[in-house]
Amino acid sequence: MHPSPPVTLRPGRRRLLGALPMLCTAMWMRPALADPRVGRSSRVLMGTRVDITVEGRHADAAEPAMAAAWTEMQRLVDMMSRYRTDSLVHALQRAAGRQAVAVPPEMLRVLQMARDVSARSLGAFDITVGAFSGWDFDPAHPMIPNAAEIAREIPLVNYRDLLIDPGRGTAFLQRRGMRIDLGGIAKLPVLQAGMAALLRHHDLAGAMINGGGDVLVSGQLQGRDWRIGVRDPLAPGRLIGALALSDGVVASSGDYERAFVMAGRRYHHILDPRTGQPAAGPHGVTLVARGVEEINGLGAAIMVAGSRAGRRLLAPLRGVDALIVAGDGQTWMSDGMATRLRA
Repeated sequence: MHPSPPVTLRPGRRRLLGALPMLCTAMWMRPALADPRVGRSSRVLMGTRVDITVEGRHADAAEPAMAAAWTEMQRLVDMMSRYRTDSLVHALQRAAGRQAVAVPPEMLRVLQMARDVSARSLGAFDITVGAFSGWDFDPAHPMIPNAAEIAREIPLVNYRDLLIDPGRGTAFLQRRGMRIDLGGIAKLPVLQAGMAALLRHHDLAGAMINGGGDVLVSGQLQGRDWRIGVRDPLAPGRLIGALALSDGVVASSGDYERAFVMAGRRYHHILDPRTGQPAAGPHGVTLVARGVEEINGLGAAIMVAGSRAGRRLLAPLRGVDALIVAGDGQTWMSDGMATRLRA
């Protein structure tokens, strides 16, 4: 697919070039990084690169704030990782079909978010897709499960079979063999916890955490709003717009992030809970909101449900701006998103 020529449409039906943009911030930060009050640090968490940038009110403010954020985010990642055998995710799976497991408030909140977006999307989002264990989307060693394996696992995928008891602080997978994957719902709360740890240091003028397409910002950088570039993934050197934000969150879901090509077919990591296959919906979704709760998991749900269903999911939400790139490459934006990208 090649980018089409730019066209101007009415707000709410405006089209941009190409498919879903990735989010980038570095080019606007380069001059600021020369300021001794501005600090930046990067690590790999949750299978993606996470960048922290802060501006302190004095030169020594950045380092302790960033250290506190990394400590808190790593704690939550260790708790909710599907790859650590000592995590609570594994404890929940080992107890599947037998007994409930006590989970701390941080993880209970993530599970409740998952349940809520699953119900809103009629199951298009479902963390129990963890049962589809035969996939590996690392291009270095891709793996595709066979049809018989997926057929055995489909009965284990149903968000309604994850029982949550907020009063007792427990969660229970009702059937043996059930597994969960929090990759589509835990990242934003982890980044949010990192931001809270940063902001406990009151000597910061502004902070940003960018985690693989999900960006949280607070305050400003050198007196100006943070700028988040929207990039065309089919032409990575080209931006199709930029978002200016001082307090809020930008979340991006797309079929370009973790993918491989085998026998001429492209496979990506967002699975349809009904089929166990990569979703055949939009190329991607970008959402902007004031807080995490409004949009967490919603982008992945729209990737499965489709562009038209996604717009119905977005319709009742106030203060949420959206961009959806459909499977045919056509792009729909809410009026608010069109205004943001024109500004």
